[in-house]
Amino acid sequence: MKKDIEIAREAKIKDIEEIANYLQISDYEKYGKYKAKINPCFDEKKDSKLVLVTAISPTPFGEGKTTMNVALSMGLNKLGKKSISVLREPSLGPSFGIKGGACGAGYSQVIPMEDINLHFTGDFHAITSAVNLVAAMIDNHIYQGNEKNIDLNNILWKRCVDLNDRALREVVVGLGKKTDGVTRQDGFDITVATEMMAVFCLSNDLYDFKKKVAKMIVAYDTDGNAVTVDDIKATGPVCVLMKDALKPNLCQTLENTPAIIHGGPFAN
Repeated sequence: MKKDIEIAREAKIKDIEEIANYLQISDYEKYGKYKAKINPCFDEKKDSKLVLVTAISPTPFGEGKTTMNVALSMGLNKLGKKSISVLREPSLGPSFGIKGGACGAGYSQVIPMEDINLHFTGDFHAITSAVNLVAAMIDNHIYQGNEKNIDLNNILWKRCVDLNDRALREVVVGLGKKTDGVTRQDGFDITVATEMMAVFCLSNDLYDFKKKVAKMIVAYDTDGNAVTVDDIKATGPVCVLMKDALKPNLCQTLENTPAIIHGGPFAN
């Protein structure tokens, strides 16, 4: 049998404008010919149904849920239903690890597969930047006098990178000259397992995201009081970085069934 990537490259992919028109979506921004960002604020169709694909028994490499999701959406379209496959975005960690990409398999895939598995529309890069911006602002706040009396031994916020880099799980930052910051223990999470990703996935729009981000606890002060993203004045900068990432991504399956691909895979 052909490899997944061979099957994906042989597919007759439609311009994303055709997919958007099929769904009667007019408010979108194209990312090349085959991807688009859509406005999350559109009218809900009251007679629509949500089919949740879960409890698939996977192989050790994880095949199952995505493949079934895509297959069901294409099958429903074949039966004359207007179905949409809705999936999470793949993480670069598993994509370059033993599990590999996360766009389905065989003749049950979403495309363009290489784009979706790699940089896609830059959502995860935006989240990575937002997390690391908050981390930098925490350290700068401490360096500039620590007005909030942040306890260096009680900082919850970690930096992140969207790769399986175990050497960064526990690190020491601030080594070097006095101007290189305050020395303390820190660490890196994988981007898709960060609290920022969780809040991103649970937000309805940019305004809802802003309210949730403001309340995120980054540390505790020396008296045991919570210090939030808003306390270190990072809410606005984070929202600016995330303004485009919050818009869902529109793609298609091998049989040109619409697919919305958005948010991170570590929902557990």
